Amino acid sequence: MRLRSLLMLLAAAGLLLLTGGPTSFAQQYYRQQPQQQRGFFQWFWQQPAPPPVAQPQRQRVAPVVRRRPAAPVVVRDDPVIPKVDVAHHILVIGDSLAHLLADGLEEALEDRPDLAVIQKAKPDSGLVRSDFHDWPKVATELLAGDQKVSLGVIMIGLNDRQAIREADTVHEPLSPRWLELYRERIDAVTQIFAARRVPLIWVGAPPVQNARLSADFVTFNEQYRQQVERAGGQYVDLWGAFVDSENRYATMGPDVSGQTMRLRLGDGIHFTAAGARKAAHFVDVLVRRMFEPGAQGNVVALPVSPDTGAPTSPELQPGGVERLIDQMVSGLPSISLPAALQAKPLAGPILPLTGTAAPGDQTLLISIPEARGRGDIASQLDRIFVEGVLPEPKPGRIDDYRWPR
Repeated sequence: MRLRSLLMLLAAAGLLLLTGGPTSFAQQYYRQQPQQQRGFFQWFWQQPAPPPVAQPQRQRVAPVVRRRPAAPVVVRDDPVIPKVDVAHHILVIGDSLAHLLADGLEEALEDRPDLAVIQKAKPDSGLVRSDFHDWPKVATELLAGDQKVSLGVIMIGLNDRQAIREADTVHEPLSPRWLELYRERIDAVTQIFAARRVPLIWVGAPPVQNARLSADFVTFNEQYRQQVERAGGQYVDLWGAFVDSENRYATMGPDVSGQTMRLRLGDGIHFTAAGARKAAHFVDVLVRRMFEPGAQGNVVALPVSPDTGAPTSPELQPGGVERLIDQMVSGLPSISLPAALQAKPLAGPILPLTGTAAPGDQTLLISIPEARGRGDIASQLDRIFVEGVLPEPKPGRIDDYRWPR
């Protein structure tokens, strides 16, 4: 029975396939029916197709436009420096250290547009090898040029630890004859500036990492100081600014703002940017004194001798400042100074350390080795610093901590 039913289903399926599917079979069956029996089929086939259901249109939302925030307005409080013409040119000559010094001086004088730095330093040059670079000749040409120079700054000596040849004789560095010839070459440069009445600032060599070379620089600096001051120039000592508390070469140290910075490069000789700015600070102080805004007479022209070119002012002669201080200590009238030097005196009030104090004078007592064994002041110093006995406090002084009665 089940086999018969299965065969009937297979036969029905084959019939449907041969007739073209259910739709063709229904249409054929519809044609075979009488006219009166076609009503239902006719109604079924003639029904219109249902209208398509309209899908609701989704409203498009306008994209959100993100506007970039306006750039913040930065209000700078930098001082507005009026544009002015350059009134003074500062000539910087020397070796590679002078080149770095000129960079630092330009940075230091950014607020003085009336001052311009002319950098004419040449690395590897010096005063010994005039065949390589003749500085007296070059300085003469620079001062005689179209650009008027108001001040000269020189820093040299880094390459001068060499033998000097005189005819057939070779003099070793720092020998007595070598020092004589070297002083003559220093004078040759200073006399060129003195002859044209251009002030000169000679910057001494700083200490270097090589201890032997630093020791030679001490001798060099002493020659510079003596010869330059004799010619009426000014000597700037950089030694104390680049050593530690034990007077040894220091790579690190405070810069002009007081922050600990690296002041020297890895070669142990040249400056970093902070070191060059610090070295230029000491020159910048003198430059600003010479070119004070509103001062009549831009640079004080010191009287010099027409024969030697040395200054005729007694206080600028060798040892003149020391004699001036001795006169101030002894109470003698001081020497009349030029107006520019009177505005900023060379020395402050001098207080004697070993003399007798005036009545009512409350000067502090400072212990010095030379004061021991001389007078009442020396005995008081011995009691304080040797025996540890403090003096009685004076009423109103800071060490008077007694309760008022």
